[in-house]
Amino acid sequence: MHLPAATFRAGLICALLALAACGSPDAPVQAGAAKSATPEISAAPGVAPIEGPTLKAIRARGRVVCGITQDIPGFAARDVLGQWRGFDIDICRAVAAAVFDDARQVRIERLDLAAPRYSLLQAGKVDLVARGGWTFKDDAGLGLNFAGVSFYDSAGFLVGKGSRARKLDDLGGVKVCAQAGAANTLNLNEYFSSATPGKRPQMQVFDTTSEALEAYKGGRCQVLSGEVSLLSALRTQLRDPDRHMVVSAEDQLEPQGPVVRQDDSQWADIVRGTVQAMILAEDLGVGSRTAGAERAKPTRAETGRLLSGDGYGQMLLLRDDWAFQVIRQVGSYGEVFDRNLGPATPLKMERGKNALWSAKTPGLLTAPPMR
Repeated sequence: MHLPAATFRAGLICALLALAACGSPDAPVQAGAAKSATPEISAAPGVAPIEGPTLKAIRARGRVVCGITQDIPGFAARDVLGQWRGFDIDICRAVAAAVFDDARQVRIERLDLAAPRYSLLQAGKVDLVARGGWTFKDDAGLGLNFAGVSFYDSAGFLVGKGSRARKLDDLGGVKVCAQAGAANTLNLNEYFSSATPGKRPQMQVFDTTSEALEAYKGGRCQVLSGEVSLLSALRTQLRDPDRHMVVSAEDQLEPQGPVVRQDDSQWADIVRGTVQAMILAEDLGVGSRTAGAERAKPTRAETGRLLSGDGYGQMLLLRDDWAFQVIRQVGSYGEVFDRNLGPATPLKMERGKNALWSAKTPGLLTAPPMR
């Protein structure tokens, strides 16, 4: 008997769906079959999560290995006791809190400046780099993924408060110290490429930032060029920091964020989700001191979903209280910024573009809703 083509196709599709529902010996191991160290996952809408190689290696190792690109006070530096402190370090600690419910389960790895910046990440020696500059070339050309934006930096310059320089166009004819090959140096040359010689700065280029800083201290130039984050830290090393200021070039925004390998989207989701949870917590008015009370009696439904989970942690193969642990142990984004970089710190940085979108003076930070 010959069946009509439409009937045959419908029967074939039904058979295949039934086979898929039963599973097969060669199918990937699903969350319910994970080791005891992995939270037990119940059914959730959408595609069932599968533990990626990075999370699997981290759980077997017992800690997150987090890379930092520079020793910069306020971002990543050792304190008098030899402990790592800073904005970038807190991002590393937050990821550890999400995975292990313990922000201490992290090892900081200082990346070798003599080697390509992301070589240890590409080789699998670190699980993420805490903060890197997000460019098309690095994202698409190096086998990397940027897991969201944790900090908006910009090109700028350090100058004495008595100077009239307040914007890039004021640097025409001024002696400017800069580091060779640095992104801000390339941006500055590009910015003035079409200017007449008299309107261009007199660039003095050095091999390292330290050499450029020493030249600025010695008066060999009137301006030190660099990223605002770096310049804010360098200003604290001057004899009288309050006599100098950092000017931001607002038209040269540089988004930065955690960097992971491109071959593990599940791990990228965890790192991205951690940063987003910190931003969302600030937006919802939740911090490390109030997280416990808000979890017990949420003032908003979304706050309850953020802190209690309601199955959202399962989608990342994490426990339902993963975001609560991040906020309780490390803090909201605002707490982390203020503690390491804010006006009460030696760096005295304003939120600027790193303010929430909903702030009185709006910035660019936002996170997707927890729903």
